[in-house]
Amino acid sequence: MSLPIVFPLGLAALLFGIGLWGALTRTNAVRILMFIEIMLNGVNLNLMTFSRYYWQQDEVMASRAPIIALFIMTVAAAEASVGLAIILNVVRNRGVIDVDKVDLLKG
Repeated sequence: MSLPIVFPLGLAALLFGIGLWGALTRTNAVRILMFIEIMLNGVNLNLMTFSRYYWQQDEVMASRAPIIALFIMTVAAAEASVGLAIILNVVRNRGVIDVDKVDLLKG
């Protein structure tokens, strides 16, 4: 018995929606990075779902989907490390983590 495609796609859409909502409404920089990670997890779930249900007969795409997902996870890890380094530098210089109060790039 196979799981209907609606369930993983619905979960992926829910993850992406929660991540988008959180990234647009929050002001804490660390929380924004966490919500971006949730969005990327939703994208990976979509990719794996399509790989399982639609690209199963296409051997080329079915073998590339896990590699693409691994690449997305690598980019997400790099984004998190660089983002946290920037946030840590801003906190050291300005003492705030609220993105509305950071004005380092203003002239």
